[in-house]
Amino acid sequence: MSLPNDASEDRMQMMTKTERFSKLFDELERCREDEQMQKMEEMNGLIDEMNEEELKSIFTIELFDKIHQIIEEKTLPLENALVLLKHVGYYRELKIIYLESFDYSLLRERMKEMIIDENEKKEEINEKILTDLCECYALLGEDDIFGEVLSIIVPCLLKVALKKDETEEAQKEVEMALLALGNIGYWVEKESYGNEIKEIIKYHQEHQNLTRLAYQSAWEFLIKRFHNYESLEEVFVNDLHFAREARREIEELKRDVDWKRKEETGKEAKELLIFRKWIYNIDNYFTSCKLWNEEVEKLLSSFVQMIREFRDNSKKVSNWCFFSITNAAENRNVKIDDLLKSGAVDAFSEEMKQSTLEDKIVYDCLYFFLNVSRRLNEKKDDEKKEAKRKSIKRKMFEWIEEGYEDVMTSFHAILPDLAEKSKFLQLSKYSSDYLWSL
Repeated sequence: MSLPNDASEDRMQMMTKTERFSKLFDELERCREDEQMQKMEEMNGLIDEMNEEELKSIFTIELFDKIHQIIEEKTLPLENALVLLKHVGYYRELKIIYLESFDYSLLRERMKEMIIDENEKKEEINEKILTDLCECYALLGEDDIFGEVLSIIVPCLLKVALKKDETEEAQKEVEMALLALGNIGYWVEKESYGNEIKEIIKYHQEHQNLTRLAYQSAWEFLIKRFHNYESLEEVFVNDLHFAREARREIEELKRDVDWKRKEETGKEAKELLIFRKWIYNIDNYFTSCKLWNEEVEKLLSSFVQMIREFRDNSKKVSNWCFFSITNAAENRNVKIDDLLKSGAVDAFSEEMKQSTLEDKIVYDCLYFFLNVSRRLNEKKDDEKKEAKRKSIKRKMFEWIEEGYEDVMTSFHAILPDLAEKSKFLQLSKYSSDYLWSL
């Protein structure tokens, strides 16, 4: 006969992850502090395995408000609550999950007050509590961060991120601080903290002292500011060599990721999540970049290569790359000639001829060719530029295999349906817009 606690454990195993999490959370108030930590370790393990839908269903405004309540009532010590909240923020940001519930909760406002109050203590300040509060606030929020709280959070986290200690514990602290900074890069002014983040990136390039996620996050802190301050691109391209570094990191991750692990365990490997974050940030760069050199050309070629490499064993990665190259084609600073030389035109043409295609990929392919077509059909006033445009169009004719026109025309009937499903962009309803004529 099973013992009572064995039966209880069996029932727990039969519950879904969200049900088990809710049960553990409800028990927190009735536990001693040491028992709370044990239960939170179990809760953190469940968070690691949750997908976006599960995480959103658990971490609602009501749950964040409840956490605020039990902190205020002192039934859950602040230090224990921060352990749980940091873990939620870590995986929310690592998995690129949009979680706006924190922004509308009582906990967000209370945490903001705690950051300001702790910072004002000066000599009596508890550095660990302040750092944990700043990390939670930065990792969990989606809304703007500005004013006094931003001026406290960024210096506090940079102080941690600048540590050169290479012990495992120190590396974890640096990783968490940089991950939090990466999430709030949008709200930081161009002139602020540029030297500190450059120092972190350059020191790593020389000494390899950061974890992969920490290094990626340092770049993210900069690249999110790049959208608002294009003058940063000179630093990106010629000083820090973003494209070269991103390409190297992706090539290393490709070798190290176990691409079948998720299918076998239902849990994404951390390396795969970092790989996706690199692609996400490179996509941001492709969308806005103006300086185009050999390093960026090679990065584009790597994306084309990944489309072919992952077409069979990881369609999701292949689709990410299709989307990024589609954005690159829309950016007029990306040369059509480079789209040809990189093999992008070939890869998109090959995909269009597949017998079964997801609507999203059909959309990306059509939008890619629409942008290329529009740019190639814009006549130039300068004779040399006009001659080059015609030369590239001839190359395009040679590059596209026979049957391209039939493929494009075959998609004409489904264009209204595709446009309806992708309202954020508009496809042309004329199939001739996707074709070329001299």
